[in-house]
Amino acid sequence: MPSSDGMDDERLARPKSGAGWTRPDDYVAALARRRTARKSREANPRDQHEAPRFPVGMVPFIALMIVFAVLAIATIVIAFPGRQPQPKPKQFAAHEQGYAPKGWLQEAQKEFH
Repeated sequence: MPSSDGMDDERLARPKSGAGWTRPDDYVAALARRRTARKSREANPRDQHEAPRFPVGMVPFIALMIVFAVLAIATIVIAFPGRQPQPKPKQFAAHEQGYAPKGWLQEAQKEFH
């Protein structure tokens, strides 16, 4: 919608004479501007954070975990059934059924007193 005062026509940019990208000089100049703008956005090496290092405060916890791992492995090796000697079967006296002589109870009671 054109306005009656002609103000909108003044605000519009007029196209340059000739196509803007037809000449190689215009294309190379635009590439140079892009490269310059990109270089200015790159971070300075001094602004970069250094790589994270191993925190020294974790050393005691790691040492403790290693000690527990060694103890666990030692316990497993010691408790493995093949490494222990077989228990000797206990020798029980054969149970003989028989009789007790007269007076054995009285003799046993005298021994306890």
